[in-house]
Amino acid sequence: MIHSKTSCPVEITLSILGGRWKVLILRELFKGTKRFNQLHRDLHGITQKMLTQQLRELEQAQVIIRQVYPQVPPKVEYSLSPLGESLKPILDAMHHWGVNYLENQPQLEKA
Repeated sequence: MIHSKTSCPVEITLSILGGRWKVLILRELFKGTKRFNQLHRDLHGITQKMLTQQLRELEQAQVIIRQVYPQVPPKVEYSLSPLGESLKPILDAMHHWGVNYLENQPQLEKA
């Protein structure tokens, strides 16, 4: 992913995390290293093609690490890079904001 120096930092963050699945993939990897099939089982509704695409994009952005083991059948594991780990407080804050928002929905609708 190449970003111009004039890009807004928030825009860069959103471009890396954007889409339906990337944050959910990260949520699973915050729990620990996982293999492709484990991720596919844990992310209900994602196709193998979409999971592959999202993992490649996160790897290209250096947010996750793809470890290939030379064995038959091939074994591939995904884990967070240090850069990926640094997203945890950001995603935790987003989680808390979302919970707060949902708790205050009835008040927002009456306003």
